[in-house]
Amino acid sequence: MAELRLWQVDAFAAERFRGNPAAVVPLDDWLPDATLQAIAAENNLAETAFLVGSGRHWKLRWFTPAIEVVLCGHATLASGYVVDRHLAPGSGEIAFDTRSGRLTVVPEGERYRLTLPAYKPQPVADAAVVSAVTEAIGEKPLALVQDRMMLAMLEDQAAVEGLRPDLRQIAALPGDGLIVTGPGRDADFVSRYFAPHAGIDEDPVTGSAHCVLAPFWAERLDKQEFFARQVSRRGGELWLKLEGDRVSMSGKVQPYLEGRIVV
Repeated sequence: MAELRLWQVDAFAAERFRGNPAAVVPLDDWLPDATLQAIAAENNLAETAFLVGSGRHWKLRWFTPAIEVVLCGHATLASGYVVDRHLAPGSGEIAFDTRSGRLTVVPEGERYRLTLPAYKPQPVADAAVVSAVTEAIGEKPLALVQDRMMLAMLEDQAAVEGLRPDLRQIAALPGDGLIVTGPGRDADFVSRYFAPHAGIDEDPVTGSAHCVLAPFWAERLDKQEFFARQVSRRGGELWLKLEGDRVSMSGKVQPYLEGRIVV
């Protein structure tokens, strides 16, 4: 039996109880994968982040309640916050080695800036997939593209907010979940992200989805910097900049819980 420290924070959140909650658990060394997965399932958050390292350099893994994932933005932002505030205060730029390569988090005043890979989506030409997405969301998208994630564009923010998708059908789609996006009223664009295949019906705020959204909207808006909102029930705000094959995204982080768990 061992005690582990745990922090739970709200990432990409203008205020507490918004944004996307993530748990961050630092470790001296990796526990068995089954134990990491059991902790994530017990936490029952979109992601639990596990860290091994010290100072400004850490190894990082992310688990949903059901699976380990290849990339998670909000839990990386949360991990940077925990390192900066609790594990190695004043470290400046923090580096995380992950399954998606090296990611960095930099404290910048009230925000933290995260840098992730940019994924340029390509149009979906398969008529059967277009039909499946149309049936899943109840209307034909104005554009349908895919890289790691599939992205469907709707007419406006009201259409995105009013969407009531069939999660069972979304789980059967190819790729890593479905992003639905449209032009925003007071943001460059808005989005929602559904990942029932990973045990997350709708993710509150998804950093990795913006690795696809930023290149997608850069082509349509002819700009490289954006203010974006994810219009889930909790909601969240991101400041984005497309920098070649990388996307930097900034957001605020709100503390919620600090404690210990017994495993």
